[in-house]
Amino acid sequence: MPDLPTPQDAAEAALFSECWDAVLSYADLCTSGSTAANQLAREAFALGIREARAAEESTRHGAGRRASRLPRIPLLLTAVRTTAAAWEAAGQGHKLDPDLRLWLNSGKAARYIGPPLRRPIALRGLRDMQEPDAALLWLAEVEALPLRAVARRQGLDPAAAMEELNQVRGLFRDRCHRNHLDTPMDAECRSYVRLLDAVTRSPVAETPEDLSRHLATCVECAEAAACLRLHGGGLPAALAQGVIGWGGLAYLERRRRAAEVRMGAGRPVPDPDGEWGDPAANKARTLRNGLLVAAVLVSALALAVSLMPFGESDDSAQGGLPTDSTPVAGAGSPAGPSAGPGTSPSSTDTGTGTPSGTPSGSAKPSGGGTPSATTRTDPEPQGTSSSTERTAACEVVYDLVNQWPDGFQATVTVTTAEALDSWRVAWSFRDGQRVDQMWDAAVAQDGPRVTASAADYNKDVPAAGSLSFGFLASWQNKNTTPYAFSLNGEACTLS
Repeated sequence: MPDLPTPQDAAEAALFSECWDAVLSYADLCTSGSTAANQLAREAFALGIREARAAEESTRHGAGRRASRLPRIPLLLTAVRTTAAAWEAAGQGHKLDPDLRLWLNSGKAARYIGPPLRRPIALRGLRDMQEPDAALLWLAEVEALPLRAVARRQGLDPAAAMEELNQVRGLFRDRCHRNHLDTPMDAECRSYVRLLDAVTRSPVAETPEDLSRHLATCVECAEAAACLRLHGGGLPAALAQGVIGWGGLAYLERRRRAAEVRMGAGRPVPDPDGEWGDPAANKARTLRNGLLVAAVLVSALALAVSLMPFGESDDSAQGGLPTDSTPVAGAGSPAGPSAGPGTSPSSTDTGTGTPSGTPSGSAKPSGGGTPSATTRTDPEPQGTSSSTERTAACEVVYDLVNQWPDGFQATVTVTTAEALDSWRVAWSFRDGQRVDQMWDAAVAQDGPRVTASAADYNKDVPAAGSLSFGFLASWQNKNTTPYAFSLNGEACTLS
């Protein structure tokens, strides 16, 4: 397994960190396990960095217009695809995703490395842009980074970032239109070039029926239409599919979902300095934090009072209370060791989990004991569960994104009331569906029961936050909504 390249300076070190996350995310989609994903990511990262440095060196010492090249992240993602193809050719295809292997051995993959004028329009358009403009477009549209963060990273004025992004989108459209004109095409495609340009420029223009039928059968013209139509929200998908190829949509979904999970569903996205864009939301957040701190202080005070050693002989601590008070084990239960002067019950009776005077049994674990009597040694306020296996209440939203005759795409979003440091979501299919590919989680299926386990980068979920993942699956005859959702073994409500 090759070593990762050494950063040349601090700026490149920061760029390496950002790029590695993207490369590993796509490599995980392309492989059949985490070990293979890490190996593929390392080999592709080393290859991509060598290519990027060689291109920069030739530009620095060369003369004239720079050679066309992709910005750093999409360049490394294409290196993943190239490395995967090398694995397949070298007999290591068993490490790759089966669907990727089929794609690599089809004519679809050949388009990305074949004659330049036959390559996807988005790939050619992005290559033809100046690298800072292309990087701005990719980071904002595909990586789904906050626009203010992208602007600062690119050295732009955050206040003018949206205007800059719109200008870059226009430049990308112009490059794609020019590349579409340069593409070798038959007479029918050529007859639709001007009409396609006019229809995609206007957000209110309707597509004529004959053009619509043509786009349904012509791959090149359909790709051009997706790149030329800047309105409607289809540009990120056009970029991801046109540049990455196989798994482009899954990668796009993974990057967006990962950002949402890290921030929590429904929360505003902070800029790199931790500032929130909405002043009103900032004030509300400050107020909530203040109330939370106050609640924590009150709870701590109440806990301290409840743990005061009222059974001790220290009159100054007891305020004149009798020194022969009932043992902490409670009336009617075997008396535990009595607390001596200056010793709190928590330090002498480690088997009891409730200092409130309720029966708790002996400190020795028994088969019929509750988790609080066997797994905890510290006192706990009455009414609080002490089981280490306890998990939060949860609510599930199952979204059928798309469906075709023998397959479908779906996303699962789970909202948890309490913070999690890892998660495992399970459900059952009713009609024999089989999961083929999953992103933002590791999948295991046993008959109708499917289990999705957290990835390393999204296992932490804040209180009242959400976790999300998506998958592709196959179905036959029926495709009803799954049931019996659970989070870490606890049943969830399906909404």
